[in-house]
Amino acid sequence: MNIKQIAKEAGVSVATVSRVLNHPENVAEATRHKIEKVMEEAGYRPNWFAQGLNFNRTKTIGIIVPHILNTLYMEIAKGVEDVALQKGYITFIGNGEMNPKCELDYMEHLETRRVDGIITMFSSIDEKRLREFEKRGMPIVLIGQNKEISDCNMVKINHKNGSEVMTKHLLSCGHRRIAFMQGFDPIEENQSMREGFTKVMENSGNSIDEDMMVMVNNSIDGGYLGVKKLLSDGHRPDAIFCTSDIIAFGAMDAMKEMGVKIPEDIALAGYGNYRMSNMVEPKLTTSEIPAHKMGVYGARLLFDLIEAGSEEKSEPKTITLQSRLKIRKSCGHTERIGEMF
Repeated sequence: MNIKQIAKEAGVSVATVSRVLNHPENVAEATRHKIEKVMEEAGYRPNWFAQGLNFNRTKTIGIIVPHILNTLYMEIAKGVEDVALQKGYITFIGNGEMNPKCELDYMEHLETRRVDGIITMFSSIDEKRLREFEKRGMPIVLIGQNKEISDCNMVKINHKNGSEVMTKHLLSCGHRRIAFMQGFDPIEENQSMREGFTKVMENSGNSIDEDMMVMVNNSIDGGYLGVKKLLSDGHRPDAIFCTSDIIAFGAMDAMKEMGVKIPEDIALAGYGNYRMSNMVEPKLTTSEIPAHKMGVYGARLLFDLIEAGSEEKSEPKTITLQSRLKIRKSCGHTERIGEMF
C-alpha cells in the first residue's frame, strides 16, 4: 500500500498523510490517529531514505554527551529525545569522553550520515571547527558553556549564581571554614562555581584557605580521595562544598570511613540533585540543575534552526536557566519545616 492508497482509505488528502509522516505535530490529533491506524492495519512502513532524498531531511539528529554513564547527561538527552519524538525524529547518541578529537570525530561521522542537526553537551570544540560545520549547513546547538565560543546557539546554567546561593546558605547555617572541592570537568561550569564561592566568601568577610580549595576528578573516587587527603593533611573545615553530587557521594563515603559525622562534625553540600542525593543518609543538600529542561530547550533551538533552513539567517540565541537550592540534612540545617525535598 502506498501513500495515495493510505489517503484514500483514511478519507483524507495525500498532503495530510504527508504531514503526518513529516510534521505530525501540525495535524489534528483525531486525524493523525485515524491515519496512523490505517497505516498500522495495512502494515505500511514509510521509506525514510526516500523521504530524506525528497525533502532533504533524514528525520534524525545527533547528540554528543561527555560521559554516557553520567545520569545528568542522560537526563539532558532525555529532554532532547522527548522533543525529537514529538517531531517524528529519532536520535543518535555518541560518547565524546570529554575529548576534543573524539567529539569532532563524532560530529564528522554524524554529518556524513546526513543527520539534520547536532546537539553537543559541554563541548570542547573550538570556534573555527564550529563555523566550518555551520558553513556547510549543519545546524548545531551547544548545551553547557564553552569559553571559546560566545556567538552561538546555546543553553546553559547560571552556575555562578547557583554557587553563590549555596555558599550563602552554608554561611547562614553557621559554617565559616568552608572547603571547596572542585571537579576538573566540565571546565567552564566548575570555574563559574569557584568564582561564585570566592565572591560570597570575600564579600562576607570570611577568609579563604587555599589549601582547602581542592581539585579532584569528577567521580565518586575523586570525592573519596579528595576528602582523604584534605583531612589527612590536618585541615578541619566546618563544611565541604562539592561542585557535583557525584563528588559529594565519594566525600560522604570517605568521611563515614574516617568516623566523621555529617553534619555534626563537618557539613556537606553537593550540586546537581542526582537521583541518589535524596536517598543517601544523611540526605544531601544540593542545587538542582534543570537537566531535562536544558534538553528540551536545546532541542527546540535546534528544530528552529532545522525548520528555518540554511537560507534564513537569524541571530544566535543563548538561553540561561537557573539552578535551585534543595535544603536537606547534610548541611546542618536545623529548621526541618524549612527543608525542601
